[in-house]
Amino acid sequence: MTTTQYIRTGCFLAAAAAVMVWSCNTGSSAKAPSPATSMPELLKVDTNSIPKDKYGEMVRYGRELMLNTAYYIGPDGVNGHYLGNKMNCTNCHQDGGTKAFSFNLMLSHQEYPQYRAREGKVLTLAERINNCVTRPHNGKPLPLDSKEMVAFLAYLRWINGFVPKDKPHQGSHNLAVKLPDTAADPEKGKMLYQEHCARCHGKDGEGQLAGVSYTYPPLWGPDGYQPGSSMHRVIKQAQWLKANMPYDKATWNKPFLTDEEALDIAAFVNNDSIHARPDVKNYDYPHVAEKAIDYDKGPFADTFSARQHKYGPFRPVISYWDQHGMKASY
Repeated sequence: MTTTQYIRTGCFLAAAAAVMVWSCNTGSSAKAPSPATSMPELLKVDTNSIPKDKYGEMVRYGRELMLNTAYYIGPDGVNGHYLGNKMNCTNCHQDGGTKAFSFNLMLSHQEYPQYRAREGKVLTLAERINNCVTRPHNGKPLPLDSKEMVAFLAYLRWINGFVPKDKPHQGSHNLAVKLPDTAADPEKGKMLYQEHCARCHGKDGEGQLAGVSYTYPPLWGPDGYQPGSSMHRVIKQAQWLKANMPYDKATWNKPFLTDEEALDIAAFVNNDSIHARPDVKNYDYPHVAEKAIDYDKGPFADTFSARQHKYGPFRPVISYWDQHGMKASY
């Protein structure tokens, strides 16, 4: 097997396992969606339909970049060194950004330019791509006219072509989780992690490295995602976990983790008091009233502590924002 084949095989597993942030062997008491909403028509992408022309070449390279990001532009990349770690885009945006309820990207081409509260300004799609390169990948921005940036944009335009224009796209957002009256518990999350997760991600969250990329990515440490990344927010990560983990047992309409378990695991993984991450100088959100409520870096537009913004309970925070005419996001 050649190096390229090896990496692609490993990244295919990662696309199936994706950030694979937990393998739990127990069932869940989480309820599946009601029959009326449990079986939407999820979108499928036919890679055989990629045009066989110059545009199609860029689409194919864009898909390769999604699946094998580290191989091409990672620290040891064959086409550049832009990422600061060896994870792949598909670790979070599963199946190259086409899997429903998994940070799906199929609407991104039509939704940008878009106002982003984290930056406090309207971003182009190219700028948003670079946000992913610099934050979760802890890297440096791609040149806007680079082959890689053009390929990413071409691929996102192509998958957007599979979205019907006359009805909503099911699965474009992650699943909602019911927020309990209590805070997420990192200690309970630790027990879940040690019992069910360390077999893939390691007892120290180091993941399993295979050459220039990960079969199972790290969950913290110097090669993990940065603070400020979506996965670093407890509610946001729990929403992703609910539909996708354990990767070999959970489906979006039949989760294995309860909502509370997903929140507890996310709390443990994102416990910065015990888990170091790449250093970040800018924590974003220039307009405090636009800050996500599960973002724990102050200042805040309310009276709650950084710890409560980190772990909850979140419902009192949401009620406060509603009472003061502010829109809570998470």
